[in-house]
Amino acid sequence: MHTTVLDGGRVITCDEHGTIAEAIAIRDGRVLAVGDSDTVRARAGAQAQVADLGGSTVIPGLIDTHPHLMHFGALAEPLVDITDATCHEDIVARIAARASVSPPGEWIMTTPVGEPHYFIRRSYRDLAEGRLPDRDVLDRAAPRNPVFIQAWAPVVPNVCAMNSLALDQLGISPSTPDRVGDVWIEKDPDGRPTGRLHGSVTNYYCDDPFMNDLLRRLPLLQADAILPGTRRAMRTFNALGVTTVYEAHLMTFSLVEFYRWLRDQEQLTLRVLCSPEAEPTGVVWSDPLQPAEYRQRLERARDLADRSDQMFRVDGVTVSPYGPCWPGFTLMREAYSDPYGRPTRGRPALSPEKVQEAIRYCHENGVRLNIVTSGLAEIDSHLDQLEELGQTPLTADGRAWLLQHFYFAEPDLVRRAAALGLDITTTMSFSWGKGEVVRERFGERLLPDFIPLARLLDAGLHVAAGSDWGPKNVFEHIALAVEPRYGASGRTAATPGISRRQALSMWTDQAAHVLRWDDIGSLRSGNHADLVILDRDPLTCPLDDLSDTEVITTMLGGKTVAGSDPAAGL
Repeated sequence: MHTTVLDGGRVITCDEHGTIAEAIAIRDGRVLAVGDSDTVRARAGAQAQVADLGGSTVIPGLIDTHPHLMHFGALAEPLVDITDATCHEDIVARIAARASVSPPGEWIMTTPVGEPHYFIRRSYRDLAEGRLPDRDVLDRAAPRNPVFIQAWAPVVPNVCAMNSLALDQLGISPSTPDRVGDVWIEKDPDGRPTGRLHGSVTNYYCDDPFMNDLLRRLPLLQADAILPGTRRAMRTFNALGVTTVYEAHLMTFSLVEFYRWLRDQEQLTLRVLCSPEAEPTGVVWSDPLQPAEYRQRLERARDLADRSDQMFRVDGVTVSPYGPCWPGFTLMREAYSDPYGRPTRGRPALSPEKVQEAIRYCHENGVRLNIVTSGLAEIDSHLDQLEELGQTPLTADGRAWLLQHFYFAEPDLVRRAAALGLDITTTMSFSWGKGEVVRERFGERLLPDFIPLARLLDAGLHVAAGSDWGPKNVFEHIALAVEPRYGASGRTAATPGISRRQALSMWTDQAAHVLRWDDIGSLRSGNHADLVILDRDPLTCPLDDLSDTEVITTMLGGKTVAGSDPAAGL
């Protein structure tokens, strides 16, 4: 049996006692012992290898409960990356490099410019020219290939750009009206389209029929990019300290099977729990299901449930009436302005009747239900329907159902969620990325109810965290949970912060509790040796420095999956 001791640092166990230890011993992928140096070394035995942490800090492997790892990985894999481009010539050079190895006529798709997905800290506006390149610039980059610079959700209005071949293939010409629906076709003084489209042009969560028709003709999701994109994304998440993900939003059954294949090939570098979605929405290739097909998907999710594997699990089913606030989809009690100043109360992506059917089906069949929810009117409806079930346990084995996102958590809604015994997953990405949009669209009065972590925890709810739209840096999320603020303005949020221990817990032991994965999330004897070695202590370092935390090593089951192997020099 191989045993390694990590000593000479600080071990934050995230156990129920909040134990801080000096050393940790790992044997055959599990935690053997945690405690003071002498005790751990004695338990490990004289033959154990001892690695000096050199004052570093060890924490449990991080658990991201809303990463969209496979989605974002697969979407980005085939694209020309221009996120950090500085000017038009930089963009031309990158696209030209791809064009030099692409067959004539093959689409060349790119990322947006800036920091996905909110583009608050950097966007195309920060290019030297202050705007995306037009068709003539892009023609120089790829005269034989159609080119499309994407706009990514959730920011609406947005802008995308294309070259002349792309315009021709999509049928955009001088005769195309200057505006079609909520898409503005930019034209030069001679009436010639410049290649830039403005408005509702995002690649998903786009409700404009004209733009959705264009998007359906583009290679947005390429099947041969799913596996390499997921592998690359796993490496990225590992480097950030993430060792477990919960994929429950927009997970089709086919995507679940891609994860299963990676597990069968022993290519997973993190643990995965999937909850397939009854009816995926928000992407251009999704269409409403007929009742019989919807029921079949609920049954298929029930039959797929398997929580026995140590790397890949499927549990429950997801329903998502959710819609983002930026494009005006969030269902609210009162009218608010959409991106173009028109009154709206939002729109459901999934009918209340289908949500009701999922609730009834899961209740009768012991299936764990995950509801992705946002607006007040929507949350009202969900809680009403859940309360109709009475006092019967939501699952036969007592596992709580989940509410994801829970945008607006008014005190009474929190009380009702706690009375139902629900678990919660949410993200500081929303508070940071959408706070100013909430202020503008819904009003100042709702800001104290927007992602109020302290209120949720004070009610006794189990709350886990995820990155979702981003930023992806978990330590930035922890800092934002301690001192919430809105990214667009930098001003302090209207909700109080929580302690660092509570914030870290949302990514470790509380996340494990919410996922009902018993032997991860804390460094206790017998648990999987999923851990992260950091260059600083996230509980005591200056808060302003927390976001700069560097991951030295990430270990999954005692094996290094990112960074330097602590035992390499032994």
